[in-house]
Amino acid sequence: MNSAKVNPSGQDPNPSTTATRGSAFPASRYALFFGLALAGGALDLWSKEAIFKWRGLPGTKGVHWIIEGYFGIETAVNIGAVFGLGAGQGLVFAAISVFAAAAIIVWLFVFKAARSCWLTFALGCITGGIIGNLYDRLGFWWEPGLPDQWQSGVRDWILWQASAAWKWPNFNIADSLLVTGAIMLLVQSFFFPSPPHDETGGGELPGSRPPDEPAEGAKPAAS
Repeated sequence: MNSAKVNPSGQDPNPSTTATRGSAFPASRYALFFGLALAGGALDLWSKEAIFKWRGLPGTKGVHWIIEGYFGIETAVNIGAVFGLGAGQGLVFAAISVFAAAAIIVWLFVFKAARSCWLTFALGCITGGIIGNLYDRLGFWWEPGLPDQWQSGVRDWILWQASAAWKWPNFNIADSLLVTGAIMLLVQSFFFPSPPHDETGGGELPGSRPPDEPAEGAKPAAS
């Protein structure tokens, strides 16, 4: 006669299984997030340095058109936030950026949002954008002799317009990363909502128990 051993409490006798079920994420998520963040920030800073060295400070040279009348390169310094709002508040924006970057890391790796590759990619893009613009906000590019208001300004160089009357504010790669990440978060929210987790099952989805696994507290008949 054979009998199956069952924990009368219905709990998983292997605590390591319960601890990792639905709560862990692949170690590659660290590489994805930090790789995107550092590469994105580095690309942004390199492009600003190269473009400003080539085209000079704002007003030094005219627009270098790539697609005549629509897309080109023009250096500018944004002393505000989006569309120049909040001019002169660079240190405030810098503090907000530091807080946002810390919150992203906590969300991903403490609250386990890194389970989602999509979210990890999106937040990696956003963090890369934060790094690029934070460098400028802290005045690391500024030199004595430049206008004082530029000390917390962000260097922009990408020009996009529909016509001379419909001109989008100049932006940079960091801004592009921020917008890309934000769009991905919106797509995640509307089209790929996170599945609900069983609060008492270590993150198991309802109905995810294998068919041959006894329900909690059930005792299989001996044979």
